[in-house]
Amino acid sequence: MNYRLTDYWVKNLKLVFRAIKKRLDKDCDSFLEQVSGVIHVGANIGQERKLYAKHNLDVLWIEPIPKIFKKLKNNLKKYPRQQGYQYLVTDRDNEQYEFHIANNNGLSSSILNFDLHKDIWPQISYERSIILQSTTLVSLLDKEDINIVKYDALVMDTQGSELLVLKGAETLLNKFKYIKTEVSDFESYVGCCQIKDIEDFLLKHGFREVSRHNFASRKEGGNYYDIVYKKL
Repeated sequence: MNYRLTDYWVKNLKLVFRAIKKRLDKDCDSFLEQVSGVIHVGANIGQERKLYAKHNLDVLWIEPIPKIFKKLKNNLKKYPRQQGYQYLVTDRDNEQYEFHIANNNGLSSSILNFDLHKDIWPQISYERSIILQSTTLVSLLDKEDINIVKYDALVMDTQGSELLVLKGAETLLNKFKYIKTEVSDFESYVGCCQIKDIEDFLLKHGFREVSRHNFASRKEGGNYYDIVYKKL
């Protein structure tokens, strides 16, 4: 009897773990089927432009690096529903930041210094820095006279400053159905936000995690994820 009971629980635990794994490995872009538009903060050159076009989405791209922004604008010429804006988005307006530009075509650029990021990508370093003035997402939309009704998803990839983006957009969060962010569970950048920080903040605004994808790991422990949160 005890054996059968144990065997029963082992079998059910396996099913539970399988279901959890399936949820965690779920395509993190499936939410695009449920939205009409995306605000993408941390655009780089718009690598996801074809994916967004496939879903017939209106897209607002935001990229702070002047040289990279020029490439973004050129890449968007074939996509009339996708517009690019050159801004550094944080939780403050008119604040000056030393913005560090990385040697991997700007992909790892940040207002923060590297910390354990080098454990995963030792070949990546900062090659120069520039001074940029920040804005909040709220102020950006107001200045550019953009109607947020068209955009019901927020995507962030700002290399450790994602929580600042959220704080600067706090009054807009109820407009979004989904929020997708790249985030680590270790200090990849000095003082960067981590999963717990993002989760705690979004929980207060009625968002819950619906999927995550692990795309990089440290040998010593710690992971990078793409995580999608849904407004409930």
